[in-house]
Amino acid sequence: MIQKLYKLKKSQTDQKLMYKAEIMNSVSLFDEQINDLSVNINTASVDRHGAISDFKVLEIHKETLRMERKKLESQRNFLLTKLDKLNLEIVQLQKEAEQYDYLLKEEKKELYKKLLVAEEEASSEFVQSKYITG
Repeated sequence: MIQKLYKLKKSQTDQKLMYKAEIMNSVSLFDEQINDLSVNINTASVDRHGAISDFKVLEIHKETLRMERKKLESQRNFLLTKLDKLNLEIVQLQKEAEQYDYLLKEEKKELYKKLLVAEEEASSEFVQSKYITG
């Protein structure tokens, strides 16, 4: 039973670690998108006869990029808080798995001690029977 619980906690921990990797990948994608938007905001300019030829239109474009960047930052921050909670869950699952592992080791030690005691009793009985018959 303890071994099943230990395996369950290990598999849950592995699942959470995979989920953590997915979240970290998403955060890095958001970081890239935020950096791209920041570069676009800083490098947007007015062309003489281009699509953006008015400063008012340029400001509207930049403001749209800023709002998009804020939206991405809020999503990124949400994922980071989710990541913090996930880290706490992973630590808790690892603690539980270690506890079950410790219990398994203790059970094995006790079983080994019982086997040693039984073996010692069998050998002492053998010696006694040999002494009596000898």
